[in-house]
Amino acid sequence: MESILKSKRKIRFQDCDPFNHLNNSKYLDYFLNAREDQIAEHYGLDVFKNLETTGMSWVVVSNQINYIKPALTMETVLIETQLIHFTNNVLLVEMKMWNENETELKAILWMKFIQFNIHTKRVASHSEELMDLFKTVVLPVEHVIFEERCSAIIQGLRSKLIV
Repeated sequence: MESILKSKRKIRFQDCDPFNHLNNSKYLDYFLNAREDQIAEHYGLDVFKNLETTGMSWVVVSNQINYIKPALTMETVLIETQLIHFTNNVLLVEMKMWNENETELKAILWMKFIQFNIHTKRVASHSEELMDLFKTVVLPVEHVIFEERCSAIIQGLRSKLIV
């Protein structure tokens, strides 16, 4: 099963500021929508059907984002996502937005989710089935501090350009 999932999206006019840049808050929408579609397509996990059948879903508890280059109106971007860490009730997903050809990095995001039971209104543990899926697809990263991870990615890109 794939650990790094990729999909393309077109940046829409209504999501941009007067400079034709994707509005900062809209990056989260593009990332989250892409991740939802990717896990449904690649892992057969529809978060809304799962909520209906189990009463469980994930709630975003934190975001850390680094804006590197602007995404522009009507530009096609590639969104890459991967699970980098999990516990019995937490997921940490790294997401990157690239230009269509993956030659220019536009943003890096760490989005942290917690499993939540809507019936009890409490944090809940992942099922054994989900834990098995996470073990199969998790791709841990060397740097566990967001800023260090961003610096390492950017330095890696710069070194590729120099060579």
